[in-house]
Amino acid sequence: MLSYQHAYHAGNAADVHKHTILAQLLARLTEKAKPLTYMETHAGRGIYDLSNTEAEKTGEARNGIVRLLERNGLADGHPYLRAIEITRRGFGPTSYPGSPMIARTLLRPDDQIHLMELHPQEHAALKRVLRAPNVHIHRRDGYEGVLAIAPPTPRRGMVLIDPSYEIKDEYEDVAAFLPRLHRKWAEAVIMLWYPILPACRHETMAATIERAGLKGFLRHEIRFAETTSERGIQGSGLIFANLPHGFDSVTRAYAWP
Repeated sequence: MLSYQHAYHAGNAADVHKHTILAQLLARLTEKAKPLTYMETHAGRGIYDLSNTEAEKTGEARNGIVRLLERNGLADGHPYLRAIEITRRGFGPTSYPGSPMIARTLLRPDDQIHLMELHPQEHAALKRVLRAPNVHIHRRDGYEGVLAIAPPTPRRGMVLIDPSYEIKDEYEDVAAFLPRLHRKWAEAVIMLWYPILPACRHETMAATIERAGLKGFLRHEIRFAETTSERGIQGSGLIFANLPHGFDSVTRAYAWP
């Protein structure tokens, strides 16, 4: 699907949920000296400007990252806060790091980053802002691209699956892809994000993935109490495979400010 552009939704409450946990997970994975490979199926443009027309049109960041920072909802030194601060020093005070920039900020020079993005404008923007010897940007289908590279070198690593879910088939595609990736790259930590919408299509997807018997499986969801729309996103969900030992306590401790 090539119409979706995340600039309208960057920094919203779902982004905060996803990126807080992602940053903490990357920090945990880099505690070991061994290098790793990080991949994304749907990378987006990497950095977003919360003052631009798209973000201002929806205003979603005001109930997301703006609210979090105003309430000092992150402890000093939190990896998510560190990624935001570094991004804003380099790209301006209204910039917001997407997951590729969070990874680029928190990972090390020896770690390899593979980013899949099919949308031509998003792909071009990603190439402009994430130039580094260890960052590899691919304009290809995310599911096909990740499976083609897996298992990579270094073999230790992580995959973020973060589609737009604009079409109904995406839920079925994800439910088929995640177990297949787990079989092909058994060492990978896998993190899947999904929206919680009134139609509840995520329930069948999550149940299908859980039945696959993935090692280190965990499902974590939050609900947005302030949501009143019958059509809009009502919450944010994450599914993990191969979650590091003890990391489930991090998800349990997550609290929306």
